[in-house]
Amino acid sequence: MAENVDVVVIGMGPGGEDAAGRLAAAGLSVVGIDARLLGGECPYYGCVPSKMMIRAADALAEARRVPQFAGTDTVEADWTKVADRVRDEATDNWDDAVAVKRFTDKGGRFVRGRARLSGPHTVSVNGEDFTAGRAIVLNTGTEPNVPPITGLTDTPYWTNREAITTREVPASLCVLGGGAIGLELALVFARFGSKVTVVEAGERLLALEEPEAGKLLAEVFTDEGLTVRTGSSATSVSHDGNEFTVDLSDGQVRADALLVATGRRTNLADIGLETVGLDPKARFLDPDEWMRVADGVWAIGDITGKGAFTHVSMYQADVAVRDILGQGGPAAEYHALPRVTFTDPEVGAVGITEEQAREQGLNVRVGLTDLAYSTRGFIHRAKGLIKVVEDADAGVLVGGTAAGPSGGEVLSALAVAVHGRVPTDRLASMIYAYPTFHRAIQSAIADLH
Repeated sequence: MAENVDVVVIGMGPGGEDAAGRLAAAGLSVVGIDARLLGGECPYYGCVPSKMMIRAADALAEARRVPQFAGTDTVEADWTKVADRVRDEATDNWDDAVAVKRFTDKGGRFVRGRARLSGPHTVSVNGEDFTAGRAIVLNTGTEPNVPPITGLTDTPYWTNREAITTREVPASLCVLGGGAIGLELALVFARFGSKVTVVEAGERLLALEEPEAGKLLAEVFTDEGLTVRTGSSATSVSHDGNEFTVDLSDGQVRADALLVATGRRTNLADIGLETVGLDPKARFLDPDEWMRVADGVWAIGDITGKGAFTHVSMYQADVAVRDILGQGGPAAEYHALPRVTFTDPEVGAVGITEEQAREQGLNVRVGLTDLAYSTRGFIHRAKGLIKVVEDADAGVLVGGTAAGPSGGEVLSALAVAVHGRVPTDRLASMIYAYPTFHRAIQSAIADLH
């Protein structure tokens, strides 16, 4: 006999955990299910530990800049401090007991196992069946996408998980993939002494963002001693017990470690979507503005294809929870979706790119300024840029990029402008504090043409 509950949440990553906890705290009987750690990829193998690594690498880089401004450079890198902090402060040594207790203290019940839909309103896991009288929330997330490169699966390659857990910095590292994850980790290991080669099959780094941002990072990486190979794809991989050999379409790379950072993938085939009328072969689910995908079923997070970001999952969880509880409020909208690549310089972006705006048939005006020409950029000897994309007919920004020191923080002004559809003439006439990095936004607005 199936056990009757109010809500079943399949996948307890950030959005799933938040939704399950809030629904349980509201007095509903909630079962949260996950085969992996409660909390998902972000706190254990993604956002939090990787940013600790990035913080450490940035501290090294800033110390090494001292001779430019103030004195001598005597810093020595020590990866042990980073590895210990990741274990002690970020991941609890990859133990989710604290997270489980946080959920159960709200009244929820956690089941560790692989769940699947077994019919309308019904979920099966570990031989148990649960009937959800109120809602089923799907938040099954993504896994590292490992491309079918000849020989790769027979080698001890890394994904982000192995990179996060490593106790040692390899003498040399080859990174396959020039997206956010690959670039962030490439710079971390390079600053801790690894000889790094980044291999990107596309023609530029950060292919999903503005080309100026990818060009900027390629220049910065090269200046720091990393090798960047764009327009190059791996054809085969081998490992002789000590070293990787990566054969490329235009040459070869040898390295002590190999990080595969070629994106993320969903796996919707094994969760029983067909039992509720959904396509198990789909790459993503397509929820409505309230995150509903079927009768009694909501979907949030990476599986909705709106971006593999914790903040998207949490945002969607809030929409779904309010809908399940009948609280109303604003429905989901994505025209001002923000994202940050935590390299140095950081690349923050919001909304759509210039290319996407033109593909949508908008009457586009673009403004661009070099951050080095701003007073704050001059003071810091900073590299970066601000780019804004305007729908000229509507007179509002539809996209923006802030690359530079604290680029993700500078982005907040652009994100508010895009989200609130603030007229660009209002942005042009506002007062910008001097001397700040964000003041360069004024220059980019003035450059609209």
